[in-house]
Amino acid sequence: MSSSLYAERPPGAAPGRQVACVWVRRNAAGPAYGQLVVPDGCVDLVWSAAGLEVVGPDRAPRTVPVPGGAELAGVRFRPGAAGLLLGAMPARELCDLQVPLAEVAGAGVAERLAERLAERRAEGLVERGGEWGGEQRAGVRGPAEVAAVLDAFVASRVPGWAPDRVVERAVAALGRPEGVRLPDLAAELGLSERQLRRRVTDAVGYGPKTLHAVLRFRRAVAWARSDGRGGAGGAVPGLAEVAARAGYADQAHLTREVRRWSGVSPTVLLGRAAGRPGQAPPAAS
Repeated sequence: MSSSLYAERPPGAAPGRQVACVWVRRNAAGPAYGQLVVPDGCVDLVWSAAGLEVVGPDRAPRTVPVPGGAELAGVRFRPGAAGLLLGAMPARELCDLQVPLAEVAGAGVAERLAERLAERRAEGLVERGGEWGGEQRAGVRGPAEVAAVLDAFVASRVPGWAPDRVVERAVAALGRPEGVRLPDLAAELGLSERQLRRRVTDAVGYGPKTLHAVLRFRRAVAWARSDGRGGAGGAVPGLAEVAARAGYADQAHLTREVRRWSGVSPTVLLGRAAGRPGQAPPAAS
């Protein structure tokens, strides 16, 4: 392949209410580079040359070395929904960590999934055309097959798992642009503030205020990028406009929060690809 491929799609088997996407990645051959990873409140199940791993929620930006020619595939859980994979393990125990799946789901579960992955790749089944953004280039088949198996694996865990509907409602409220007062949210959910903090921290990895800040940051970056490609006249919105739309007090507030969660200025961040292990490499400088 002459260039890197990153593609994601909605889950085909796993529940979309809990799973944000299934993704694949195939890096072009060449030297390793650093991938900027920023917090998003998500947990990923990842397959790579290192095996099956679980990537916990990040609390700060980090740069991860990515080797040339690497293949990856994964499933990304929405904030608060990682219990579908983690079971009784609180997400807070995985903050800033990347651990083998066996440590989370047990050796037996990890071994059976690894065996199924080996069988599927050996079968050499080709994914349907267009399922990964129309990409049909040589080499794409392997990661796509892995992603399909991971998707089915997550779906198979649904019958034994009961989602926390209170946490779902809390995450939805904390993801809105308008500010949220914790006493009001707790009362709405029938909890004390202490109970709300504990439930959200166990399910997401960090507390309600941090989650609200992370989701606002991610929303602002997504809006700035998408509006720049498809907004009226193709114009890139100004930072003041993005700040107001995302729920920041002003542009200075946005700039401080972007530096907090990415380590760089808004202008620099918008020129780079940043996100989870499955996202595209940063643009060449």
